[in-house]
Amino acid sequence: MAIEVRPLTGSEIEPAIPALAELRVAVFADFPYLYDGSLDYEARYLRTYAESKDAIVVAAIDDGRIVGAATGSPMADHHGEFADAFRHTAMDLEAVFYCAESVLLPQYRGLGIGHAFFDHREAHARHLGHRWSAFCAVIRPDDHPARPANYRPLDGFWRKRGYEILPGAIATFRWKDHGDPDQTDHQLQFWLRKLEGKP
Repeated sequence: MAIEVRPLTGSEIEPAIPALAELRVAVFADFPYLYDGSLDYEARYLRTYAESKDAIVVAAIDDGRIVGAATGSPMADHHGEFADAFRHTAMDLEAVFYCAESVLLPQYRGLGIGHAFFDHREAHARHLGHRWSAFCAVIRPDDHPARPANYRPLDGFWRKRGYEILPGAIATFRWKDHGDPDQTDHQLQFWLRKLEGKP
């Protein structure tokens, strides 16, 4: 299976938004996010990356079709949303690059694409001069009723990439879980890695 993984920046992002929105709605519907999203909302959200001069989208492409993607931009682009999560830490948000979402269709997992997503975003962050890379992951209890029996958390993968939990850095976001009547609060734990080496 020959999959092309390549970064999109600037004007390259806008044409990919419809496909990226569909991916997010499909992949985040599964555990652990259980996100009941809409294409319109996702398209509006993703447009913020198209409008950011320093954002990146890393696309996994199979025969011209986007089958996975990862997004990232300077944490400064998200100050209003994430400042509370970091206020009890000593982190300078201006030095942090935010590796936002990674979504990949199930049949393409286990092929090294997840590593490529991080490789491209971290290289982009170094090029911009950021000293740290961060992302956040939803917190779900081990006994959550929607947790599949074969579910494998990604903690081991993230730690192999050099990321560690940043104690006390927890963000709260609202969304509607599948099967729920209304939006509810969800906590997301931040993970952090120091970026070393040349841009």
